[in-house]
Amino acid sequence: MMYQLGWTTLPGLRGLSCAEFRAVATDSPDSLNGVSVEFADDTERDGFLQQLETEFASRRFTNTADAFDMVKAYVLEHTAHRQKFM
Repeated sequence: MMYQLGWTTLPGLRGLSCAEFRAVATDSPDSLNGVSVEFADDTERDGFLQQLETEFASRRFTNTADAFDMVKAYVLEHTAHRQKFM
């Protein structure tokens, strides 16, 4: 199933942070303006969302574009790595 990822970008004293990652099932993913990924099942999806929360909990960004680009790059790298071992 294909999912569109989303998250909340929060302001802080040390910069912006990303949290509250979520995945919404979609029939028309937007990989150009958003972040989409395919998961085999709910367990894989939930595990990846937890992985995102852990990975980005301590990272800070100077602007929302930088935050978006880093999350998207992380997801694309994860997807490429996962497909390599399928």
